[in-house]
Amino acid sequence: MHEVAVNPWVALAYLAAGVCFILALRGLSSPATSQRGNRLGMIGMGIAVVTTLVTHEIASLPEILVAIAVGGGIGFVIARRIAMTAMPQLVAAFHSLVGLAAVLVGVAAYLNPTAFGIAELVVPMIGEPFAVIHPASRIELGLGVAIGAITFSGSIIAFLKLNGNMGGKPILLPGRHMLNLGVLGSIVGLVMYFTQDQAPWVFWTVTLLSFAIGFLLIIPIGGADMPVVVSMLNSYSGWAAAAMGFTLGNTAMIITGALVGSSGAILSYIMCRAMNRSFISVIAGGFGAVADTSGGGDKVDRPWKRGSAEDAAFLMQQAEQVIIVPGYGMAVAQAQHVLREMGDKLKEHGVRVKYAIHPVAGRMPGHMNVLLAEANVPYDEVFELEDINSEFAQTDVAFVIGANDVTNPAAKTDKTSPIYGMPVLDVEKAKTVLFIKRSMGGVGYAGVDNDVFYMDNTMMLLADAKKMVEEIVKAIG
Repeated sequence: MHEVAVNPWVALAYLAAGVCFILALRGLSSPATSQRGNRLGMIGMGIAVVTTLVTHEIASLPEILVAIAVGGGIGFVIARRIAMTAMPQLVAAFHSLVGLAAVLVGVAAYLNPTAFGIAELVVPMIGEPFAVIHPASRIELGLGVAIGAITFSGSIIAFLKLNGNMGGKPILLPGRHMLNLGVLGSIVGLVMYFTQDQAPWVFWTVTLLSFAIGFLLIIPIGGADMPVVVSMLNSYSGWAAAAMGFTLGNTAMIITGALVGSSGAILSYIMCRAMNRSFISVIAGGFGAVADTSGGGDKVDRPWKRGSAEDAAFLMQQAEQVIIVPGYGMAVAQAQHVLREMGDKLKEHGVRVKYAIHPVAGRMPGHMNVLLAEANVPYDEVFELEDINSEFAQTDVAFVIGANDVTNPAAKTDKTSPIYGMPVLDVEKAKTVLFIKRSMGGVGYAGVDNDVFYMDNTMMLLADAKKMVEEIVKAIG
């Protein structure tokens, strides 16, 4: 597969696609412009795909079109049926497919390099002709397959954790750091050796070790770090696509992959800064990678106060300001729409309502923002941690709905806690904290109990989040 000829219109089309992708990323940076960003991304991808099909020699165009129709149909059905609560694992699953596609393209290019235009056919005096892959192409192949394999296996583990097939607690292997360093070092060394010797054992060993390191890197990462993991895997998938773009000689893939890879890396860095964590520390083990010595979920026998929907409605109606803190519990209960209705009711009673979003609330970057946008919560009522944290001390009611780890003061005070050092929302400083969770027996995804549950100014509302908020809305009247 190679380009028929260098055509200035081809370069212009790929440039237009690249501009669309850049504008799409800009649009996706805000819920208010996210729909426009998605449309621009779709237009850019459409331009890139059509240009590639027109300008490349393809063995069977009907087969390619059938494959596009099948894949597009599956994607359309999934997008229509998927629940918002399952978006994190869907994103992880899609990342795994990008990684697997990169591996398959790399394998095809290695097995038939002359068809990809990355090798010279050598005809010896004696024996069968053989293809010698260009040294630069060997680097591209090695890196593309390695990054793709890591993305695939790592995304599979992330999917299993997010989907509940694996526990959120980390699985710690003995000597995991030395094991990971050894495997990564072997991959880098073999890729370098691959530039000198294209023997099959080198290529397949790189592939297998890369699949293995993907599992090894993600297994020890705990639940509180999963949003960073999803962002990181997104970056990996972009770099894998860019590497394969060089192999295929496709400018659009290079541009798109570089944009996805760099934006994912930047997002991961921003999220790590928001969590007061280094990127290396997350990859090396993440939150929850050490035993919780603070008691975990064994504090349920401490005294706490239980409230009702009527109590919550009365307290919020009398308040001047209520700050709502959504978390993954809201997503599981699909309570975002009734929560917005509650906010509207409170505003009718003259209450000032704001929403506080922690950067790692939920299971993927921007999870809470997406849910609130879906429920048509006004954008000017939604605030990030650094913009609203100082207001809790002057707030009458902090209404926490299914957000545990991101409101846990142990992150500020308990050096033995696995979440120590992560900036959290200071809900405990409000005059009253209304905390919705299913039962007192459960703990957050990081496996850490929350002292807010047992404070004098906290009233626990134990129920399904959606049902409790519906009862509160009825009580507000």
